[in-house]
Amino acid sequence: MNATPPPPRAAAPLVVFDFDHTLYDGDSGSHLFAWMIRRNPLRVLAALLATPVLGPLVAFLPTRRWGISGYVWIGSFGMHRVREFERVIDRYVGTHRDRIDARLLPVALEVLARHRAGGDRVVVATGAPPELARAILGFVGHGDLPVIGTAVGPRAGAVVAIRHCHHEEKMRMLRERGYADIDVAYSDSAADLPLLKAARRPVVVNPKPGRVETFRRALPPGTPILNWGCRDRAGEPVVS
Repeated sequence: MNATPPPPRAAAPLVVFDFDHTLYDGDSGSHLFAWMIRRNPLRVLAALLATPVLGPLVAFLPTRRWGISGYVWIGSFGMHRVREFERVIDRYVGTHRDRIDARLLPVALEVLARHRAGGDRVVVATGAPPELARAILGFVGHGDLPVIGTAVGPRAGAVVAIRHCHHEEKMRMLRERGYADIDVAYSDSAADLPLLKAARRPVVVNPKPGRVETFRRALPPGTPILNWGCRDRAGEPVVS
């Protein structure tokens, strides 16, 4: 798995992977932001006081960016440059390597490695900060993959999400980077239906149990709905 993959073939199929609950068991961004907040008791208090407002914002798609930005602002208050935020990400990943590595899904990594070994063009598109996903993928020899993720920037004395790589915006960000003609897409999330619908071969992995029928109605008949090792998620189990 750690061998250097060959370069993509000319005119190779484009394969897009989501990251959270697809390659990684959980929400990597939430794990990072929770750690950032827990480092300071005042940030913990601020997060608790803000949750009655921010929690409902995160729960609904149209306002999710604002809710996430609120928690990121609390966790990053005092940072004035994106590079400071990225250094904190590197510190988090470096000090939590074993815990993070245990969340990478072996079946998912095997599928990813097969695509790369076959010369496919592979890109990761995630709602997490791209530096975070890239650093985690570096554990398993995939740190060179192109990663499109939520863009952050300085605002009001902290760093916040300024462009959330999510739902239709994820597709816009992919197209802007030249990733428009998608052959295969893997994702767990109903928010990624625009991505899955755009792919010639959509594959649903590790969906929430309550979303399975949504995927069946929205996607072509016979679309695979698989479970790559998330124990609390639905899908047909695939063994490594």
